Amino acid sequence: MNAEGSVKSFQRGGRQGRRGYPCVLGVQSVFFGSPKALAALGAMALVAACSTGEVAPLMTEAPGDAPAGMVWIPGGRFDMGSESPLARPEEQPVHAVEVDGFFIDAYTVTNARFREFVDATGYVTIAERVPDVETLMKQLPPGTPKPDESLLVPGSLVFTPTKDPVDLRDWSQWWRWVPGASWRHPHGHGTSIEGLDDHPVVHVAWDDAAAFAEWAGGRLPTEAEWEFAARGGQEHAEHTWGEASFDPARPQAHIYTGTFPTLDATTAPVGRHAPNASGLYDMSGNVWQWTMDAFDADTYRRDRARGVVRNPATADSASPERTIRGGSHLCNDSYCRGYRVSLRSANARDSGASHLGFRVVMTVTQWRAWNVRRRAG
Repeated sequence: MNAEGSVKSFQRGGRQGRRGYPCVLGVQSVFFGSPKALAALGAMALVAACSTGEVAPLMTEAPGDAPAGMVWIPGGRFDMGSESPLARPEEQPVHAVEVDGFFIDAYTVTNARFREFVDATGYVTIAERVPDVETLMKQLPPGTPKPDESLLVPGSLVFTPTKDPVDLRDWSQWWRWVPGASWRHPHGHGTSIEGLDDHPVVHVAWDDAAAFAEWAGGRLPTEAEWEFAARGGQEHAEHTWGEASFDPARPQAHIYTGTFPTLDATTAPVGRHAPNASGLYDMSGNVWQWTMDAFDADTYRRDRARGVVRNPATADSASPERTIRGGSHLCNDSYCRGYRVSLRSANARDSGASHLGFRVVMTVTQWRAWNVRRRAG
């Protein structure tokens, strides 16, 4: 995408079961990665939680040992969303959700792990590809002139601090389209990830993250799975570490310090701060994290009307936006507050940035398939 196109895209009830609350479609077994898998969504990816009229018990026991670097999250019920004075409309209403147990990465995917994937598959990220002008024009308003050919080069969005305080409603002042920026060159040509193996990989679009997840034997987390894991059993807490405010003297997460956006900021090594109660690191701050779900500001309202929903997912393959969670090193109390555990944000699925990464989950079904492959050698 060119600079203008990237900045614009970046902005932005069932049957009653035995227990008496509605059954809804839930995601459990599919690899949401390739376009083929997404196209088959309606036919094979969503399974009714109570298709026979019975409500299957929640999956709480781990099927076996966790894959290296992953943590088992026992299934359970929680209140999703927030009634905090800081909550945005899309975080409400609070509604009851059940999720089956799953494995999840203890850390966000690092540069070292992503390099293993690229070396094994030859994968080329969206930021490294020459933009297709026809695809680009479909995403821009009618009548938009075609960009100059010189702008149709690989690249990505990079945070660039301003000299002075600016109107925080206009984030285009601190985001710059940088030719050559990618996961290998996080700040453009002439930069590298040498010495940054333990930093989260960035400049990965949703499709890049989904491709990695499929290669690893899992998928991206749904919003419900992500929030359930991030809360770590601390119901209704404001943050992944609990109700306490952020403490600059003893920071609980890697977020922005100083007057935003006048100071430069970048990622930190994963795991620098204490984990949450589930043993997960950096569920707040450092980098935003892709989820599987298409962004829908009204999904909580619909889910609340259905009663208790189980394994909810909004996997609209045609949607140009996906939901990101967790905030980043560019969030603080004066801007964004994205590190709040319930905050939801939208991002164009084809746009990565210097503050956006991901982690992988593995369902029990996926774990069994992974275990068969592992034993087969």
